[in-house]
Amino acid sequence: MADQNVPPRRPRDEGRWDGRHHPDRDAYQESYPAPPYAPSGQGPTDPYRHPYAGQPQDPRASYAPWPGQAQSAAPPWTGPGGSAERRGPQWIGPAGPGLQGHGSDPGLPDLDDDEGDSRRRNRRRALAALGGTAAVVAGGAALAMTPQVRGLFRDDAAGDATVTRVTDGNANRPSGQQPSTVRTYTEQNESYMGSRAGAALKKNTPAGGRTFPGPAAAAAATTVTVKTVLAKDPARHLATRATFGATPKVLADIERMGIDAWLRWQLDPEKIAPTKAELKLSELPTLRLTPKQLREQRDQLNERGAQPEKEMVDATVARQIWSERQLFEVMVDFWNDFLHVAADFDGGEVYRHSFDVDVVRKYALTSYPEMLVAANRHPALLLYLNQNDSRADAVNENLARENLELYSVGVDGGYTEKDVRQAALLQTGRGVADGEYVFREDRHYVGKVKILGFTHANNSKDPEKADAAIDAYIRYIALHPSTARYVAQSLATRFVSDTPAKTLVDRLAKTYTANKGLIKPVLMTLFSSSEFWASVGQKVRRPMEYLIATYRVLGVSPEVSADYKADDSKRTPYARGLRRIHDKLRELGHYPMGQPTPDGYPDVYVAWTSAGTMVNGWNEVGDVVNGYRREFSYVKPERLVAKPPTTAGAYVDALARRLVHQKLTAREKTLILGVAGVSATTKVDASFNGAVTAVARAILASPQHHLR
Repeated sequence: MADQNVPPRRPRDEGRWDGRHHPDRDAYQESYPAPPYAPSGQGPTDPYRHPYAGQPQDPRASYAPWPGQAQSAAPPWTGPGGSAERRGPQWIGPAGPGLQGHGSDPGLPDLDDDEGDSRRRNRRRALAALGGTAAVVAGGAALAMTPQVRGLFRDDAAGDATVTRVTDGNANRPSGQQPSTVRTYTEQNESYMGSRAGAALKKNTPAGGRTFPGPAAAAAATTVTVKTVLAKDPARHLATRATFGATPKVLADIERMGIDAWLRWQLDPEKIAPTKAELKLSELPTLRLTPKQLREQRDQLNERGAQPEKEMVDATVARQIWSERQLFEVMVDFWNDFLHVAADFDGGEVYRHSFDVDVVRKYALTSYPEMLVAANRHPALLLYLNQNDSRADAVNENLARENLELYSVGVDGGYTEKDVRQAALLQTGRGVADGEYVFREDRHYVGKVKILGFTHANNSKDPEKADAAIDAYIRYIALHPSTARYVAQSLATRFVSDTPAKTLVDRLAKTYTANKGLIKPVLMTLFSSSEFWASVGQKVRRPMEYLIATYRVLGVSPEVSADYKADDSKRTPYARGLRRIHDKLRELGHYPMGQPTPDGYPDVYVAWTSAGTMVNGWNEVGDVVNGYRREFSYVKPERLVAKPPTTAGAYVDALARRLVHQKLTAREKTLILGVAGVSATTKVDASFNGAVTAVARAILASPQHHLR
């Protein structure tokens, strides 16, 4: 089974996937350069937003100046030191450092603070050693690989799509062959985990396993045998996998409620009250607008510098940091990689938030078949993969191909190029008009189809009957045995290990099939497995996960700091602070819904090993520890520990328990003490003799914070 999280390289066909991706500089005073488009219809609302957010019809009033601020263009974004900094996204992910859009490569970020030479040298040495340990623990260097985009073909339709035709496939992908067995394909089908680093990871993966009556029973009966620097604490393990980062409150909730009750609570997010930070999302006014309103108010929004597709990402970041619906948000992120539609595509500013609400969030913990059906009727996916351009006499295969290759059975799920062709013919007629889903009967192919064992007469252009035939096909592939295994493999990769055991994948796939694609039973099987509880330390945080976990564990509050000085007249401090985090994630090459191609972000460590990304993340941690994002409120470093010990060694132990929820190794502790230039017995005050910020930052560079 090809792993969705391990995308292969493939040769470019003569046609190419042509969904556009336009990252741009974030400048609130700049207009979003979207193409012209026609008026739109009104879409559904967000069940997690509207219970506590109003419904204004025009957001312009929400962009009034912050109290005391004059109406003026915002100056360039500046960092803590006051100097202008680059705002363009830096794509430092699976493909390595590279430029997209505006800006230039800033090179390797600076690890130094404004301190003396001796302390700077100690800090660099300690951070490099700690980060190197994280890399060794996780398995080594990455292969820089990104998938090529898919092809499209425009040929005449036929009256019987089941008949072999010369138009099925091309020289690279012949009609009768499966994509995974075509010679020119398999020669380049080397995956991230097929590298030597991946092989090293596999050696440290627990083998075998079983399912217990419940998660708590599995946790109690499972012995952790893998090599890891993480504490073998079930509560900590669950918190780091089922949330975006353990916090003292999350750990206390698990201990108080018990593992089973906490998971039941998390699996019922509708009953979890919104946090203060979620309520403050009303300060992002475009979230309350329907696609029709976004289209109609485009000029006004541009004048005010509003960017709806970016406010959607801002809101996602806020929920990841502050929502108590943590498992739900983790699953939203999972599906945004699995059933991926990029935020920054032409049309994303109008339709992507609706896709987030009405497809991903609506079904994230319910039913994948229903999610896939809804996605295939949503304007965002139809435009992103060019289905709107497909008609019986000029077929565009993008959506049909990705439905099979990425969104259901997987590249080796058994389909052939002929199946892609027939699926593309079946789906003709679906499109977008005036901003809403439509079925154009004059574009629909009529004729028998047979796809992966699914057969249908498809003998009517009637929109209701044709739509029903397409929906039946989508449900069929969503419940196909290959899809069950594909979803199971991807969930096991996300929650358990970069190289999950086949025994676990088999059991998850069986649960998926038995429950007709319902998600909660699959998750309960996963959390009730010995493989999950034995996998301590087997996952490394990707750049976004690392930074979000840092904000969470440091107790950053969404309330503005008392000394905040507004430098933007068009955003509240909260909205501006979220955008600054969003901008940093773009620099790191990993932000919600950010992958430009339809495969989503890879979910294995070897895809993300980059010195630049790691150091850039450490520098951002320094900014957060120092409280430089004054749009938020912070716990002062000297107050992270309630009653700081008076000796340096004991203080490091207390800070480690507070920040990474366990003690460090003796070697790591020595490195941390070296940052401050003291010994374990040195007497220190609450500020660690002025070095508490540096010490906290170094602890957050340790493997214990990089691993999850």
